[in-house]
Amino acid sequence: MLQLPINHLTPLANAAAQIWPAFVLVTGLLLVGVVAEQDGLFHAAGSLLARLPVGSRTIFAIALVVVALVTAVLNLDTSVFFLTPVLLHLARARALDEAPFLYGAVFMSNAASLVLPGSNLTNLIVLHGEHTSGAVFFGRMWPAAFASVLTTIAVLLVAFRRSFGEPAAPVAEPHEARIGAGAVAVLVSAAFVLALSSPALPVLLVGIAAIVATQTARTRALAAVDVRILGLLFILATALGGLGRWWGGADAFFDSLARWQVSGLAAAAAVGFNNLPAAVLLTPDPPLHARALLLGLNIGPNLAVTGSLSALLWLRVARSLGAHPSAKTYSRIGVVLAPLTLAAALAALWLVAPGRL
Repeated sequence: MLQLPINHLTPLANAAAQIWPAFVLVTGLLLVGVVAEQDGLFHAAGSLLARLPVGSRTIFAIALVVVALVTAVLNLDTSVFFLTPVLLHLARARALDEAPFLYGAVFMSNAASLVLPGSNLTNLIVLHGEHTSGAVFFGRMWPAAFASVLTTIAVLLVAFRRSFGEPAAPVAEPHEARIGAGAVAVLVSAAFVLALSSPALPVLLVGIAAIVATQTARTRALAAVDVRILGLLFILATALGGLGRWWGGADAFFDSLARWQVSGLAAAAAVGFNNLPAAVLLTPDPPLHARALLLGLNIGPNLAVTGSLSALLWLRVARSLGAHPSAKTYSRIGVVLAPLTLAAALAALWLVAPGRL
């Protein structure tokens, strides 16, 4: 039998070791979300926002800020999974067009993922050689992060300007949530994400414990955790990461480019390969223009649903709640939103801190 030398397997093993925590963490958060949805937490949160005495445009902007805050503190996958239901419930409670809230949840999650290292797992992958603290990361990236968030709000308000009217029906009555395993699992998993440098396995254990404690049906859990999508994405990321370590040409090419070219091509790579595999491919060694690379990898996925795991999760969550997300509509908005947001983020870093790209 033909046996490969062990050093031929090392690049693949190193790539897998770099990315497996991302997939384990997402799986745990999805399981936690299943139990939280059963307990009515999302519906209750949407009802609370719906009772705010403000107009439809203002409530939409507030909802986007909430998404940005959750993305910054936890991460964009958590934000998409937990807050897409909240925003949909909010729109339905106020009898508003669901579309702005549906697409706003995923677009803002990507846009706000530049705030802290843990806001987007690509941040951790790209900067894996720097060991940068959250404070230092924020100090370098805040101009781009704020520009990205504000530009996203502005563009979405314009894009959906005809969708904001007065409610056609009274605001729904408050919805009571059941404070049980779902609430406990959300709090514990959030604490692990915030406090631990490696929260993947603890969060997975929390998710499994919540499923077991509530005797949630296996079919319901498997409906939320699409093993096929996660498995294929993991295989792709590992293969591209191994290629990047064996070949080294992609990261060398990116290091030879100007910063704006790095951001643009990183956005294209995210759409073509998904930003997580693209990040592994392009960073076998610390990149020369790490911040410019992150701008493209984090904002670029707003061009197409293929760009990030969060967008794939968003599709599943939205469909499970009776919404009708469209990849075509996503890209029709994203083809305007993503370039404007990327340009604003690059300009903000260049104006405020030109040496930090």
